[in-house]
Amino acid sequence: MQNSRHHITQGEQAVSNDPDFVISTLLGSCVSCCLWDPDSQVGGMNHMLLTTSSAENGVCNLVGINAMELLINEIQKKGGQRNRLRAKAFGGAQMVSGLSEIGRQNSEFILRFLQQEGIQCEGHSLGGETARHIMFWPASGRVMLKIRSDAPTETISQVKAPATAGNDLELF
Repeated sequence: MQNSRHHITQGEQAVSNDPDFVISTLLGSCVSCCLWDPDSQVGGMNHMLLTTSSAENGVCNLVGINAMELLINEIQKKGGQRNRLRAKAFGGAQMVSGLSEIGRQNSEFILRFLQQEGIQCEGHSLGGETARHIMFWPASGRVMLKIRSDAPTETISQVKAPATAGNDLELF
């Protein structure tokens, strides 16, 4: 039987109990958590752009907590049990040299969340400077990881914008 593949991007998630269903994503500084219940053979994966946000009183991790709780809730709706969940985590690369530490912050968040929630992390590939392509079979917990060395690392230099309004500088 041919695998059914579902690609997710930033802010998305997918959950399934179909043994032929594959969830895929491409990660840079984002992180994905693959969760599954090996007994009920149901699982899912999310793709988190930011796991923390800046708040007036410091850093707030409700963004990542919300994404993780939504994924866990969907797994439970399909018969998974929170106390049996297993995890694998990926991403968190420093893709743009000199820009930010968001990849490191995302990586630290996901490992801390799993530890605090008592979810066993069976493996992870976090950090570094290269993109990752992930394929996850949620019913079994199987993951295929491809390091994407073809994604260039860029260096951001400090640019002083001209004093005139409406300069032609476009950020992407």
